[in-house]
Amino acid sequence: MRQLSLAAKLGLKVGFMSVLLLVLCASIGYVMLGQALESTARSALETKMSGMAHNIATIEDVSGVTADSHLLVDLAMGHNNLYVSIFDSADSKAPLLTIGSKQVSFELHRFPARDELAFHEWQDQSGNPMLSAAQIMRLKDGTQIGVYMTVDESSDAQLLGAMVTWALTASPFILAVILIVAWWTVRRGLLPLTRFLKVASKISTDNLGHRLPTDKLPAELRHLADGMNFMLHRLDGGVQQLSQFSDDLAHELRAPLSNLMGKAQVALSRERSSAEYRDVLESCLEELDRMTRMVADMLFLAHVSQPAALVEFETVALVDEVQRVCDLFAFSAEENGVALQISGGADVVNGNRLMIQRAVSNLLSNAIRYCPKGESVQVKVHRGSDQIQLSVGNPGRGIPDQHLPHLFERFYRVDRGRARSEGGTGLGLAIVRSIMSLHQGTAKVEVSGDRYTWFHLSFPTSHL
Repeated sequence: MRQLSLAAKLGLKVGFMSVLLLVLCASIGYVMLGQALESTARSALETKMSGMAHNIATIEDVSGVTADSHLLVDLAMGHNNLYVSIFDSADSKAPLLTIGSKQVSFELHRFPARDELAFHEWQDQSGNPMLSAAQIMRLKDGTQIGVYMTVDESSDAQLLGAMVTWALTASPFILAVILIVAWWTVRRGLLPLTRFLKVASKISTDNLGHRLPTDKLPAELRHLADGMNFMLHRLDGGVQQLSQFSDDLAHELRAPLSNLMGKAQVALSRERSSAEYRDVLESCLEELDRMTRMVADMLFLAHVSQPAALVEFETVALVDEVQRVCDLFAFSAEENGVALQISGGADVVNGNRLMIQRAVSNLLSNAIRYCPKGESVQVKVHRGSDQIQLSVGNPGRGIPDQHLPHLFERFYRVDRGRARSEGGTGLGLAIVRSIMSLHQGTAKVEVSGDRYTWFHLSFPTSHL
Protein backbone atom coordinates (compact mmCIF):
# COMPACT_ATOMS: atom_id res chain seq x y z
CA MET A 1 0.00 0.00 0.00
CA ARG A 2 1.39 3.37 -1.04
CA GLN A 3 2.30 5.64 1.84
CA LEU A 4 0.82 9.14 1.91
CA SER A 5 3.18 12.05 1.45
CA LEU A 6 4.12 14.24 4.37
CA ALA A 7 2.12 17.12 2.88
CA ALA A 8 -0.97 14.89 2.58
CA LYS A 9 -0.61 13.59 6.14
CA LEU A 10 -0.14 17.04 7.63
CA GLY A 11 -2.92 18.42 5.43
CA LEU A 12 -5.33 15.73 6.62
CA LYS A 13 -4.38 16.26 10.25
CA VAL A 14 -4.68 20.04 10.01
CA GLY A 15 -7.95 19.67 8.08
CA PHE A 16 -9.54 17.32 10.59
CA MET A 17 -8.36 19.47 13.48
CA SER A 18 -9.91 22.48 11.77
CA VAL A 19 -13.16 20.58 11.26
CA LEU A 20 -13.25 19.55 14.91
CA LEU A 21 -12.61 23.15 15.90
CA LEU A 22 -15.38 24.28 13.55
CA VAL A 23 -17.81 21.72 15.01
CA LEU A 24 -16.86 22.82 18.52
CA CYS A 25 -17.39 26.49 17.65
CA ALA A 26 -20.72 25.68 15.98
CA SER A 27 -21.85 23.69 19.04
CA ILE A 28 -20.86 26.49 21.38
CA GLY A 29 -22.62 28.99 19.09
CA TYR A 30 -25.75 26.83 19.06
CA VAL A 31 -25.83 26.60 22.85
CA MET A 32 -25.10 30.31 23.31
CA LEU A 33 -27.74 31.32 20.76
CA GLY A 34 -30.32 29.08 22.45
CA GLN A 35 -29.48 30.57 25.83
CA ALA A 36 -29.62 34.11 24.41
CA LEU A 37 -33.05 33.51 22.88
CA GLU A 38 -34.30 31.97 26.13
CA SER A 39 -32.93 34.87 28.16
CA THR A 40 -34.53 37.39 25.79
CA ALA A 41 -37.91 35.66 26.01
CA ARG A 42 -37.81 35.55 29.80
CA SER A 43 -36.74 39.20 30.01
CA ALA A 44 -39.58 40.23 27.70
CA LEU A 45 -42.11 38.23 29.73
CA GLU A 46 -40.80 39.71 32.97
CA THR A 47 -41.21 43.23 31.57
CA LYS A 48 -44.73 42.46 30.33
CA MET A 49 -45.71 40.91 33.65
CA SER A 50 -44.43 43.95 35.52
CA GLY A 51 -46.54 46.22 33.32
CA MET A 52 -49.50 43.90 33.76
CA ALA A 53 -49.19 44.03 37.56
CA HIS A 54 -49.09 47.83 37.44
CA ASN A 55 -52.24 48.02 35.29
CA ILE A 56 -54.16 45.43 37.32
CA ALA A 57 -53.46 47.36 40.50
CA THR A 58 -55.50 50.26 39.04
CA ILE A 59 -58.65 48.13 38.44
CA GLU A 60 -61.25 48.44 41.20
CA ASP A 61 -62.53 44.84 41.37
CA VAL A 62 -62.94 41.60 39.44
CA SER A 63 -65.72 43.00 37.33
CA GLY A 64 -63.23 45.37 35.73
CA VAL A 65 -61.20 42.45 34.34
CA THR A 66 -62.90 42.21 30.96
CA ALA A 67 -62.02 42.39 27.31
CA ASP A 68 -63.11 46.00 27.38
CA SER A 69 -60.23 46.91 29.68
CA HIS A 70 -57.85 48.71 27.36
CA LEU A 71 -55.16 48.79 30.02
CA LEU A 72 -54.90 45.02 29.84
CA VAL A 73 -55.66 44.37 26.18
CA ASP A 74 -53.29 47.04 24.83
CA LEU A 75 -50.42 45.57 26.83
CA ALA A 76 -50.59 42.23 24.98
CA MET A 77 -51.86 43.29 21.58
CA GLY A 78 -49.41 43.50 18.70
CA HIS A 79 -47.58 40.33 19.73
CA ASN A 80 -48.72 37.36 17.63
CA ASN A 81 -46.95 34.84 19.83
CA LEU A 82 -48.04 36.27 23.20
CA TYR A 83 -51.08 34.92 25.07
CA VAL A 84 -52.52 36.06 28.39
CA SER A 85 -54.94 34.22 30.70
CA ILE A 86 -56.33 35.68 33.93
CA PHE A 87 -58.11 33.49 36.55
CA ASP A 88 -59.99 34.66 39.57
CA SER A 89 -58.76 31.73 41.72
CA ALA A 90 -56.52 28.72 41.65
CA ASP A 91 -59.52 26.37 41.46
CA SER A 92 -61.19 28.11 38.54
CA LYS A 93 -61.16 26.27 35.23
CA ALA A 94 -62.52 29.11 33.13
CA PRO A 95 -60.41 32.27 32.77
CA LEU A 96 -61.82 35.69 33.46
CA LEU A 97 -59.99 37.04 30.45
CA THR A 98 -57.90 35.66 27.60
CA ILE A 99 -55.88 37.84 25.25
CA GLY A 100 -54.28 36.57 22.06
CA SER A 101 -55.18 34.70 18.90
CA LYS A 102 -54.55 31.33 20.45
CA GLN A 103 -56.43 29.82 23.35
CA VAL A 104 -53.94 28.44 25.85
CA SER A 105 -55.56 25.67 27.84
CA PHE A 106 -53.77 23.88 30.62
CA GLU A 107 -54.50 22.75 34.16
CA LEU A 108 -53.83 25.32 36.82
CA HIS A 109 -52.57 22.77 39.28
CA ARG A 110 -49.68 22.03 36.95
CA PHE A 111 -48.50 25.63 36.99
CA PRO A 112 -49.82 27.25 40.14
CA ALA A 113 -49.40 31.01 40.36
CA ARG A 114 -47.53 32.38 43.38
CA ASP A 115 -46.64 35.75 44.78
CA GLU A 116 -43.21 35.54 43.17
CA LEU A 117 -42.90 35.50 39.40
CA ALA A 118 -42.25 31.96 38.15
CA PHE A 119 -41.42 30.62 34.66
CA HIS A 120 -42.58 27.28 33.24
CA GLU A 121 -41.44 25.57 30.03
CA TRP A 122 -43.89 23.15 28.39
CA GLN A 123 -45.24 21.98 25.04
CA ASP A 124 -48.71 22.37 23.62
CA GLN A 125 -50.71 19.60 21.94
CA SER A 126 -48.90 20.23 18.65
CA GLY A 127 -45.51 19.87 20.31
CA ASN A 128 -44.60 23.54 20.06
CA PRO A 129 -42.30 24.82 22.80
CA MET A 130 -44.02 27.28 25.12
CA LEU A 131 -42.73 29.51 27.93
CA SER A 132 -45.21 30.73 30.57
CA ALA A 133 -44.83 33.26 33.36
CA ALA A 134 -47.24 32.95 36.30
CA GLN A 135 -47.80 35.31 39.24
CA ILE A 136 -50.50 36.24 41.71
CA MET A 137 -51.51 39.89 41.32
CA ARG A 138 -53.87 42.08 43.37
CA LEU A 139 -56.65 44.36 42.26
CA LYS A 140 -57.23 47.75 43.85
CA ASP A 141 -59.63 46.22 46.37
CA GLY A 142 -57.05 43.59 47.37
CA THR A 143 -58.62 40.69 45.45
CA GLN A 144 -55.99 38.16 44.28
CA ILE A 145 -56.08 36.93 40.71
CA GLY A 146 -53.77 34.52 38.84
CA VAL A 147 -52.11 35.97 35.75
CA TYR A 148 -50.50 33.69 33.15
CA MET A 149 -48.56 35.13 30.25
CA THR A 150 -47.33 32.64 27.64
CA VAL A 151 -45.00 33.13 24.67
CA ASP A 152 -44.78 30.70 21.77
CA GLU A 153 -41.09 29.87 21.17
CA SER A 154 -41.67 28.03 17.89
CA SER A 155 -39.88 30.76 15.93
CA ASP A 156 -36.81 30.43 18.16
CA ALA A 157 -36.86 26.65 17.74
CA GLN A 158 -37.16 27.08 13.98
CA LEU A 159 -34.19 29.44 13.98
CA LEU A 160 -32.05 26.93 15.89
CA GLY A 161 -33.24 24.11 13.63
CA ALA A 162 -32.38 26.12 10.54
CA MET A 163 -28.93 26.74 11.96
CA VAL A 164 -28.38 23.00 12.50
CA THR A 165 -29.71 22.17 9.03
CA TRP A 166 -27.44 24.74 7.42
CA ALA A 167 -24.45 23.45 9.35
CA LEU A 168 -25.11 19.84 8.33
CA THR A 169 -25.69 20.82 4.71
CA ALA A 170 -22.64 23.04 4.43
CA SER A 171 -20.27 20.89 6.48
CA PRO A 172 -19.20 18.56 3.59
CA PHE A 173 -18.30 21.55 1.43
CA ILE A 174 -16.57 23.30 4.32
CA LEU A 175 -14.67 20.09 5.08
CA ALA A 176 -13.54 19.79 1.46
CA VAL A 177 -12.41 23.43 1.34
CA ILE A 178 -10.54 23.12 4.66
CA LEU A 179 -8.75 19.93 3.55
CA ILE A 180 -7.76 21.43 0.21
CA VAL A 181 -6.53 24.68 1.76
CA ALA A 182 -4.68 22.80 4.51
CA TRP A 183 -2.99 20.47 1.98
CA TRP A 184 -2.03 23.40 -0.25
CA THR A 185 -0.73 25.43 2.70
CA VAL A 186 1.34 22.54 4.06
CA ARG A 187 2.69 21.73 0.60
CA ARG A 188 3.73 25.33 0.12
CA GLY A 189 5.29 25.37 3.56
CA LEU A 190 7.32 22.23 2.81
CA LEU A 191 8.69 23.48 -0.52
CA PRO A 192 11.99 24.57 1.14
CA LEU A 193 12.58 20.90 2.03
CA THR A 194 12.80 20.18 -1.70
CA ARG A 195 15.66 22.64 -1.90
CA PHE A 196 17.23 20.95 1.10
CA LEU A 197 17.03 17.64 -0.79
CA LYS A 198 18.69 19.09 -3.87
CA VAL A 199 21.58 20.41 -1.79
CA ALA A 200 21.88 17.14 0.16
CA SER A 201 22.10 15.14 -3.08
CA LYS A 202 25.15 17.17 -4.13
CA ILE A 203 27.07 16.63 -0.89
CA SER A 204 29.83 14.03 -0.79
CA THR A 205 33.18 13.58 0.93
CA ASP A 206 34.81 15.18 -2.11
CA ASN A 207 32.49 18.19 -2.08
CA LEU A 208 31.25 19.54 1.26
CA GLY A 209 31.16 23.16 0.16
CA HIS A 210 27.40 23.30 -0.51
CA ARG A 211 25.22 25.09 2.03
CA LEU A 212 21.47 25.26 2.51
CA PRO A 213 19.85 28.58 1.55
CA THR A 214 18.35 30.40 4.53
CA ASP A 215 16.74 33.40 2.84
CA LYS A 216 12.92 33.68 2.97
CA LEU A 217 12.60 30.64 5.20
CA PRO A 218 10.18 30.39 8.14
CA ALA A 219 11.80 30.53 11.56
CA GLU A 220 11.57 26.76 12.21
CA LEU A 221 13.16 25.79 8.88
CA ARG A 222 15.72 28.58 9.18
CA HIS A 223 16.90 27.10 12.47
CA LEU A 224 17.05 23.67 10.80
CA ALA A 225 19.00 25.07 7.86
CA ASP A 226 21.41 26.89 10.18
CA GLY A 227 21.95 23.71 12.18
CA MET A 228 22.59 21.64 9.05
CA ASN A 229 24.92 24.30 7.63
CA PHE A 230 26.84 24.31 10.90
CA MET A 231 27.01 20.51 10.75
CA LEU A 232 28.29 20.65 7.15
CA HIS A 233 30.84 23.26 8.18
CA ARG A 234 32.14 20.99 10.94
CA LEU A 235 32.15 17.97 8.62
CA ASP A 236 34.01 19.98 6.00
CA GLY A 237 36.56 21.07 8.58
CA GLY A 238 36.88 17.53 9.92
CA VAL A 239 37.37 16.02 6.45
CA GLN A 240 39.93 18.66 5.55
CA GLN A 241 41.72 18.12 8.84
CA LEU A 242 41.67 14.36 8.30
CA SER A 243 42.97 14.80 4.77
CA GLN A 244 45.71 17.13 5.98
CA PHE A 245 46.52 14.71 8.81
CA SER A 246 46.80 11.83 6.34
CA ASP A 247 49.08 13.87 4.10
CA ASP A 248 51.24 14.95 7.03
CA LEU A 249 51.35 11.41 8.40
CA ALA A 250 52.42 10.00 5.03
CA HIS A 251 55.07 12.69 4.79
CA GLU A 252 56.32 12.05 8.34
CA LEU A 253 56.49 8.28 7.86
CA ARG A 254 58.04 8.50 4.41
CA ALA A 255 61.28 10.02 5.71
CA PRO A 256 62.09 7.30 8.30
CA LEU A 257 60.94 4.54 5.96
CA SER A 258 63.14 5.93 3.19
CA ASN A 259 66.04 6.13 5.63
CA LEU A 260 65.50 2.54 6.75
CA MET A 261 65.26 1.29 3.17
CA GLY A 262 68.27 3.33 2.02
CA LYS A 263 70.48 2.16 4.89
CA ALA A 264 69.44 -1.44 4.37
CA GLN A 265 70.17 -1.25 0.63
CA VAL A 266 73.55 0.34 1.21
CA ALA A 267 74.41 -2.25 3.86
CA LEU A 268 73.47 -5.11 1.52
CA SER A 269 75.20 -3.68 -1.56
CA ARG A 270 78.49 -5.39 -0.57
CA GLU A 271 80.08 -7.42 2.15
CA ARG A 272 80.65 -5.47 5.36
CA SER A 273 82.22 -6.08 8.73
CA SER A 274 80.29 -6.87 11.88
CA ALA A 275 80.95 -3.37 13.22
CA GLU A 276 79.52 -1.78 10.08
CA TYR A 277 76.40 -3.96 10.24
CA ARG A 278 76.04 -3.01 13.90
CA ASP A 279 76.22 0.71 13.06
CA VAL A 280 73.53 0.25 10.41
CA LEU A 281 71.26 -1.66 12.82
CA GLU A 282 71.71 0.96 15.55
CA SER A 283 70.84 3.70 13.07
CA CYS A 284 67.77 1.74 11.93
CA LEU A 285 66.79 1.19 15.56
CA GLU A 286 66.74 4.96 16.13
CA GLU A 287 64.41 5.45 13.18
CA LEU A 288 62.18 2.59 14.36
CA ASP A 289 62.09 4.08 17.86
CA ARG A 290 60.91 7.42 16.46
CA MET A 291 58.25 5.68 14.37
CA THR A 292 57.12 3.73 17.45
CA ARG A 293 56.77 6.93 19.46
CA MET A 294 54.87 8.53 16.59
CA VAL A 295 52.40 5.61 16.47
CA ALA A 296 52.05 5.71 20.26
CA ASP A 297 51.29 9.44 20.13
CA MET A 298 48.71 8.86 17.42
CA LEU A 299 47.01 6.18 19.52
CA PHE A 300 47.03 8.51 22.51
CA LEU A 301 45.45 11.26 20.41
CA ALA A 302 42.71 8.84 19.35
CA HIS A 303 42.12 7.96 23.02
CA VAL A 304 41.97 11.60 24.06
CA SER A 305 39.43 12.27 21.29
CA GLN A 306 36.89 10.01 23.04
CA PRO A 307 33.98 11.66 24.91
CA ALA A 308 34.77 12.89 28.41
CA ALA A 309 32.16 10.51 29.82
CA LEU A 310 34.46 7.57 28.97
CA VAL A 311 37.43 9.06 30.87
CA GLU A 312 37.69 8.79 34.64
CA PHE A 313 37.97 12.20 36.33
CA GLU A 314 39.03 12.97 39.88
CA THR A 315 40.23 15.88 42.01
CA VAL A 316 43.82 16.70 41.04
CA ALA A 317 46.21 19.04 42.87
CA LEU A 318 48.13 20.74 40.05
CA VAL A 319 51.23 21.69 42.06
CA ASP A 320 51.66 18.10 43.27
CA GLU A 321 51.44 16.76 39.71
CA VAL A 322 53.85 19.42 38.46
CA GLN A 323 56.31 18.40 41.19
CA ARG A 324 56.09 14.72 40.15
CA VAL A 325 56.72 15.57 36.50
CA CYS A 326 59.62 17.87 37.39
CA ASP A 327 61.17 15.10 39.47
CA LEU A 328 61.10 12.86 36.37
CA PHE A 329 62.74 15.55 34.25
CA ALA A 330 65.30 16.57 36.88
CA PHE A 331 68.10 14.50 35.31
CA SER A 332 67.32 15.73 31.78
CA ALA A 333 67.29 19.34 32.99
CA GLU A 334 70.59 18.87 34.81
CA GLU A 335 72.14 17.37 31.68
CA ASN A 336 71.10 20.46 29.69
CA GLY A 337 72.29 22.83 32.41
CA VAL A 338 68.74 24.08 33.06
CA ALA A 339 67.11 24.74 36.45
CA LEU A 340 63.44 24.02 37.19
CA GLN A 341 61.47 26.50 39.30
CA ILE A 342 57.97 25.68 40.62
CA SER A 343 55.54 28.16 42.21
CA GLY A 344 51.84 28.12 43.06
CA GLY A 345 49.25 27.40 45.70
CA ALA A 346 47.26 24.30 46.55
CA ASP A 347 44.78 24.70 43.69
CA VAL A 348 42.86 21.64 42.54
CA VAL A 349 40.97 20.84 39.32
CA ASN A 350 38.64 18.11 38.20
CA GLY A 351 40.44 15.98 35.63
CA ASN A 352 42.33 12.86 34.67
CA ARG A 353 45.62 12.63 36.56
CA LEU A 354 47.63 10.75 33.90
CA MET A 355 46.49 13.01 31.06
CA ILE A 356 47.36 16.14 33.00
CA GLN A 357 50.80 14.67 33.70
CA ARG A 358 51.16 13.92 29.97
CA ALA A 359 50.29 17.53 29.03
CA VAL A 360 52.75 18.97 31.57
CA SER A 361 55.43 16.48 30.45
CA ASN A 362 55.10 17.55 26.80
CA LEU A 363 55.39 21.24 27.67
CA LEU A 364 58.25 20.69 30.12
CA SER A 365 60.14 18.52 27.62
CA ASN A 366 59.95 21.26 24.97
CA ALA A 367 60.88 23.97 27.48
CA ILE A 368 64.02 22.07 28.62
CA ARG A 369 64.97 21.31 25.01
CA TYR A 370 64.82 24.96 23.87
CA CYS A 371 65.99 26.67 27.08
CA PRO A 372 69.55 28.07 26.91
CA LYS A 373 72.13 26.52 29.24
CA GLY A 374 72.38 28.25 32.58
CA GLU A 375 68.78 29.56 32.45
CA SER A 376 65.65 28.40 34.30
CA VAL A 377 62.35 26.88 33.21
CA GLN A 378 59.47 28.24 35.26
CA VAL A 379 56.26 26.36 36.07
CA LYS A 380 53.51 28.44 37.74
CA VAL A 381 50.05 27.58 39.04
CA HIS A 382 47.67 30.40 39.94
CA ARG A 383 43.91 30.92 40.26
CA GLY A 384 41.97 33.47 38.24
CA SER A 385 38.37 34.65 38.55
CA ASP A 386 36.86 31.68 36.72
CA GLN A 387 39.81 29.43 35.93
CA ILE A 388 43.00 27.87 37.26
CA GLN A 389 46.01 28.40 35.03
CA LEU A 390 49.13 26.27 34.74
CA SER A 391 51.95 28.04 32.87
CA VAL A 392 55.29 26.69 31.61
CA GLY A 393 57.82 29.25 30.38
CA ASN A 394 61.41 29.39 29.22
CA PRO A 395 63.75 32.03 27.77
CA GLY A 396 65.30 31.49 24.37
CA ARG A 397 65.05 32.53 20.76
CA GLY A 398 61.28 32.98 20.96
CA ILE A 399 58.80 31.95 18.27
CA PRO A 400 57.98 34.16 15.25
CA ASP A 401 54.42 35.52 15.33
CA GLN A 402 53.39 33.79 12.09
CA HIS A 403 53.91 30.39 13.71
CA LEU A 404 51.94 30.99 16.91
CA PRO A 405 48.43 30.20 15.50
CA HIS A 406 49.66 26.85 14.15
CA LEU A 407 51.77 25.50 16.99
CA PHE A 408 49.05 23.15 18.30
CA GLU A 409 48.39 21.59 14.89
CA ARG A 410 49.47 18.01 14.28
CA PHE A 411 52.97 17.61 12.78
CA TYR A 412 53.51 21.38 12.70
CA ARG A 413 57.10 22.42 13.39
CA VAL A 414 58.72 25.83 13.48
CA ASP A 415 62.12 24.32 12.60
CA ARG A 416 61.45 21.00 10.89
CA GLY A 417 65.07 19.95 10.47
CA ARG A 418 66.05 20.61 14.08
CA ALA A 419 62.92 19.02 15.52
CA ARG A 420 63.36 15.86 13.47
CA SER A 421 67.05 15.60 14.37
CA GLU A 422 66.14 15.87 18.05
CA GLY A 423 63.67 13.01 17.74
CA GLY A 424 60.39 14.94 17.98
CA THR A 425 57.22 13.48 16.47
CA GLY A 426 55.40 16.79 15.89
CA LEU A 427 52.40 15.61 17.93
CA GLY A 428 53.31 16.83 21.42
CA LEU A 429 51.45 20.15 21.37
CA ALA A 430 48.52 18.62 19.48
CA ILE A 431 48.21 16.13 22.34
CA VAL A 432 48.29 19.00 24.85
CA ARG A 433 45.44 20.78 23.06
CA SER A 434 43.36 17.59 22.85
CA ILE A 435 43.86 16.93 26.57
CA MET A 436 42.74 20.45 27.45
CA SER A 437 39.74 20.16 25.13
CA LEU A 438 38.77 16.97 26.96
CA HIS A 439 38.96 18.91 30.24
CA GLN A 440 36.89 21.76 28.70
CA GLY A 441 39.86 24.04 29.06
CA THR A 442 42.18 25.88 26.67
CA ALA A 443 45.83 25.82 25.68
CA LYS A 444 47.53 29.04 24.56
CA VAL A 445 51.03 30.23 23.72
CA GLU A 446 52.45 33.67 24.41
CA VAL A 447 55.84 35.21 23.56
CA SER A 448 56.88 38.28 25.56
CA GLY A 449 59.03 41.09 24.32
CA ASP A 450 62.18 39.58 25.84
CA ARG A 451 61.60 36.36 23.83
CA TYR A 452 60.30 34.53 26.85
CA THR A 453 57.91 31.82 25.67
CA TRP A 454 54.92 30.87 27.86
CA PHE A 455 52.46 28.03 27.36
CA HIS A 456 49.28 28.47 29.41
CA LEU A 457 46.87 25.66 30.30
CA SER A 458 43.56 27.01 31.65
CA PHE A 459 41.25 24.67 33.61
CA PRO A 460 37.65 25.74 34.39
CA THR A 461 36.66 26.03 38.03
CA SER A 462 32.92 25.50 37.42
CA HIS A 463 33.33 21.71 37.45
CA LEU A 464 34.84 21.50 40.93
